[in-house]
Amino acid sequence: MTHILQRHCHSKLPTVTGGEGVFLLDTEGRQYLDGCGGAAVSCLGHSHQGVLSAIQTQLNTIPYAHTGFFTSPAAEELAERLCDRAPGPLNHVYLVSGGSEAVESALKMARQYFLEKGETSRTRFIARRQSYHGNTLGALGVGGNMWRKEPFAPLLQNGELIAPCYAYRDKHADETDFDYGQRVANELEERLLSVGPETVIAFVAEPVVGATAGALVAEKGYFKRIREICDKYGVLLILDEVMCGAGRTGTYFAYEQEEIVPDLVTLAKGLAAGYQPIGAVMVHEKIYNAIAGGTGYFQHGHTFMAHPLACAAACATLNAIDAGPLNEVTEKGQYLVKRLSETFDAHDYVGDIRGRGLFIGIEMVQDKATKTPFASSRPLHTEIKKTAMSQGLMCYPMGGTIDGQQGHHILLAPPFIISENEIDELVRRLSRTMDNVFA
Repeated sequence: MTHILQRHCHSKLPTVTGGEGVFLLDTEGRQYLDGCGGAAVSCLGHSHQGVLSAIQTQLNTIPYAHTGFFTSPAAEELAERLCDRAPGPLNHVYLVSGGSEAVESALKMARQYFLEKGETSRTRFIARRQSYHGNTLGALGVGGNMWRKEPFAPLLQNGELIAPCYAYRDKHADETDFDYGQRVANELEERLLSVGPETVIAFVAEPVVGATAGALVAEKGYFKRIREICDKYGVLLILDEVMCGAGRTGTYFAYEQEEIVPDLVTLAKGLAAGYQPIGAVMVHEKIYNAIAGGTGYFQHGHTFMAHPLACAAACATLNAIDAGPLNEVTEKGQYLVKRLSETFDAHDYVGDIRGRGLFIGIEMVQDKATKTPFASSRPLHTEIKKTAMSQGLMCYPMGGTIDGQQGHHILLAPPFIISENEIDELVRRLSRTMDNVFA
């Protein structure tokens, strides 16, 4: 019997005892290939000596000091290095303990920016259907993950929602990719005009949608049009890179590939490769200047923000990434897609393989020609996860891909250090999983 309140009260989880590289081990001696980085977290794999050493050094120096009294060398170094990496004037960093905290902080910071400017009527956020921005009430409310939101709906300040950029499902037969992207981007302007642009704080989006919709990549030009609309109406652009950032898509910031500069960017998960819990908000200088030149005080805070151990782990993660793995993410991602396509393009129940870098989604369908999903009553994602674990593979299946109820996908986000041979093994184990599920 466990005294832990697990994610599911009736689940019987194996007990992890160790890990090395892309593999984890349990108490029964079983080995699991980590094909999803836990939840796109373990970008350097397990037992990385450089990160472990940095944590030990920081532990022997000072493990914790409250940010109301001190800053720390580790926090200062991390902030400087993140700002040096960020294209554009994202010159300040707010360091927290995870992704939901980062998004919650960004939402409050965006509101306070307009308060400092005297624009008190701005109270709304706009996001996209099939988005996910965290599990705290503010972050949950602004997002479009309806399954997660439903039990807590009476408690939420819900955001306005527009369509995702989901070409596999929504592009018209007579549209080009570019025209489709512009059409759905223009929904933002339509919604702004509907609710009154003077009431809107920000548009919030994942550059590559993660767990809710399975590695959805926007069409070229989509985010440029979004940026234009935000600028036209004085609305902030918040990009949520909690899952797709920190190198996961092949550049350190996913937005770099969209050729735009957002106003706020959230990071977490791979920021310290899972060795310590940490999140961050990258802050545009105009937002910092508005607060610094106004009240001077961001009315928000967390006890463990800018934690020295977590910051040291994140700095060591950056050192490891700089040593080479990030340069290989795009190439390894292309190889993973190639192997998945060779294995599953002819599969009766695989409708779409998509993504960017080592952030890949596989959408499951009951009928490939019509793209009809499996019945929402079938817990296909649960079947796939359980079967994959029996095959020694960790993957990240989810239901509700299309609208929160219908559709299923598998998300793959292996460590950046994965080799081609290990990618081959990942695909083999996934193929055996699918054979067993659909036997």
